[in-house]
Formats: sequence, C-alpha cells, structure tokens
Amino acid sequence: MSITALSIRRPSPAVAEVWLNRPELRNAFNDAMIAELTATFGQLAEEPDLRVVVLAAEGKAFCAGADLNWMRAMADYSWEQNRADAQALADMLWTLQRCPVPVVGRVQGDCYAGGVGLAAVCDVLIAVEGANFCLSEARLGLLPATIGPYVIRAIGERASRRYFSTAERFSAAEAHRLGLVHTLCTPDELDAQVQATVDALVANSPAAVRACKQLVHDLAGQPLSEALRNDTARRIADIRCSPEGKEGVSAFLQKRPAAWL
Repeated sequence: MSITALSIRRPSPAVAEVWLNRPELRNAFNDAMIAELTATFGQLAEEPDLRVVVLAAEGKAFCAGADLNWMRAMADYSWEQNRADAQALADMLWTLQRCPVPVVGRVQGDCYAGGVGLAAVCDVLIAVEGANFCLSEARLGLLPATIGPYVIRAIGERASRRYFSTAERFSAAEAHRLGLVHTLCTPDELDAQVQATVDALVANSPAAVRACKQLVHDLAGQPLSEALRNDTARRIADIRCSPEGKEGVSAFLQKRPAAWL
C-alpha cells in the first residue's frame, strides 16, 4: 500500500513510529487514512522483533476527527454505504487496540472526536498541557459510537455520560484526571517523556511485555471466579518456565543484565 496519510519511521527494529501526516487538515480522518492505519498496524503486528509503537502526529493538532470533505461525500451515502464506512473505522480501532505490543500515544495538540478514540486505544498516553479534548459528535447530530467502547474504558461511564452528551471541550489536565492521559508535560518535554517510556518498555522482557498487554485485555471486567484464578496461575507458571522467564530471574539473582538488553 502506498503510504500518503501516514509517515512511518523506524528508529530501530524494536521501535516503530506511526505519524499522522495531514497537518494542513489537522490530521482529520478520511477513508484513506483509516485504511492506511489498519494496514500499517496489521503489518506491524506480524513483526516478531517489534517491542513498541509510537503513535504521533505532525503539525499543531493531534487529530481533529473527521475530514470535512469526507463528511460532505458521506452526506449522500445510503444506509449500507454508511454501515460499511463505519465498519472500516471500527475495524481500524480494533486493529490498533489489538496490536500485540504497547502503543504509546504522543499528543502534541488538540484531539477531537475520532482522535479521542485513537488516544483511548493507546496503552500509554502522553500529552502536552495545552492540548484540548472534545467528543464533539452530538453537535453534528451524531454520536461517538465506534470510539465509544474504548473511550468509556479509558475515562469511565460517569464521565462518558457527560462528555458524550454535552460535547464540551475539556483540557489535558481534565483528561489526565479522568485517566485518559497518563503523563502531562510541556511541549519542550514531550519528546523526552515519550523516549523515556519507550526506553522503559524496551528494557523489559519482550515476551513478558506482550503477555502483560494480553493479560489486561483478558482480565479487565472479568468476575473473580475459580476459572480466573486457575487461568492466572497457569499464565505465571507458563512464563516462569519460558526461556525469557528463566533468563530474567537468573539475571536478577546473578546481578547481571538480562540477555534481551
């Protein structure tokens, strides 16, 4: 696929940077960007040596939601065409959410509508203090349906009731308080904060990091049952007996760097 809406950078085989690259349109979505994000993350998911993906954006805004020209084109869509279009967005978000390695979001500016969905699927989100967030769909007579499952998990049901319905803009500080943003910083600190997170992830066991991400996916919202207890006991036994599990414990006891470093 020819990449036009994205810029892909590879600082190392372990790290991929995916940059939204439509700064003149505030990195707003259209069908091409959605397709490129889906394809790119699908390809990255197949890389065995990948350890972390950084999701970033060029220009002043992180993502302003839907491209106005794309919205104009959709005005005459049939129900079936709207359904297919929405399904593509839902599938893209699912592909990012299921990326087997952590996705670190770098939010350097405003993040609206579908952009909040992108932010919500990131495993770690770092944002500048001046960024604003907004779930603006209700102002247009729409609703944040495809991004809803991820945003509700990120900020909770109570806050979602408010911001889905009011379409109010809220600050990065409020996004931090709600749990959407993990780290707030100044623009001058942003790259250093992102790099520190990348370094922390790359320092850990590759297999363990992947297993940790999967563990959260599988355990979130599950009842505390006998089956869950048995499953978690099996998982720790599996990783203790794995090559990286044995190497990590041995390195710790012998006070030496682990082999993956």
